[in-house]
Amino acid sequence: MTTGRDDAWAGVRWESWQDYDDIRRRLDQGADPEGWVAGRPLHRAAAFGSPEVVAELARRVADVDALDDGVTALWEAVFHDRPENARALAAAGADPWRSMLGGWSPGRLGLAGPTPDLFPVPEGERGLTEAERAAAQEGRRLVAALGSPYYEGTGLACVAGIDAEEAMRRLEARLMADDDELLGGLLEDPYAYDSDDSLRIVGVTTVPGGCVVAQPWGYAPEMPGVMRRLSVGTVCYGMYANPASGNQGSIARDGVIEGSDLHPGGGPYPDDTPEEVLASYLYHCNAVAYSCAWAGLRPTDARAVIGPPDIWAELPERDYWSHTDIV
Repeated sequence: MTTGRDDAWAGVRWESWQDYDDIRRRLDQGADPEGWVAGRPLHRAAAFGSPEVVAELARRVADVDALDDGVTALWEAVFHDRPENARALAAAGADPWRSMLGGWSPGRLGLAGPTPDLFPVPEGERGLTEAERAAAQEGRRLVAALGSPYYEGTGLACVAGIDAEEAMRRLEARLMADDDELLGGLLEDPYAYDSDDSLRIVGVTTVPGGCVVAQPWGYAPEMPGVMRRLSVGTVCYGMYANPASGNQGSIARDGVIEGSDLHPGGGPYPDDTPEEVLASYLYHCNAVAYSCAWAGLRPTDARAVIGPPDIWAELPERDYWSHTDIV
């Protein structure tokens, strides 16, 4: 049963945390600053709200560093790149250097972000390692290079260490001519075709670090049989931007699927390694960049994802859903 304090938060949406007058009115009418059905209000405001709302909530809570899902509100502000919210929390007494997910503190995570001078680094506090600085620099470059392409419904396989020609060989794919009738029709209206035809057509592009197999209209690159063949002797990260359920990821290593039902661009999660936490921050809500980065690919633009690819190819008919390992 909901209480009056719960009811006072009814109708709050993510954009509501920007409305200082509304949030203050709710608090004055009895809304609980410590709890809400969707999590602690201060955490939501830190991620999505205005610094004025953050300061108001921080003034009313018992502990500005209370945890929600293992992190403080200050972590949420840093992770979502809300520097003014982070400053408001620090002014209210939040601790930037408290260790959290993967051993990262909000302050140290902020050193890898767009405002590395967000907090003064205290004496004795370690900064970023050389590897972490390099990862952060590459993350900013990769996100900028890819931009914000529309990729809903797109499937990708990001393969380390091989080029487009080698990917074609491994897949035993047929090179398609530019004037191929099926290809032309698919590019004009892919959803007018039966999936048995459309799913067999993929684009393959060489990029620095490896290659990308992409399909703007389907999940074929992430099928187990495709990823197992591509990953022999190397690694491959697959991604499908499912319009119905969001981004889905998988990992293949040396012909074996070793991870599935992953969430590229999501997280971080409580059991993540320090490297995984950093990647989740650098590529938050950017599944394409995350997939490329995981495989060590360094594209200079979005062409490998949105086209035109180096090669259009037709996959042979076979069972791509079998989980038999490639030998």
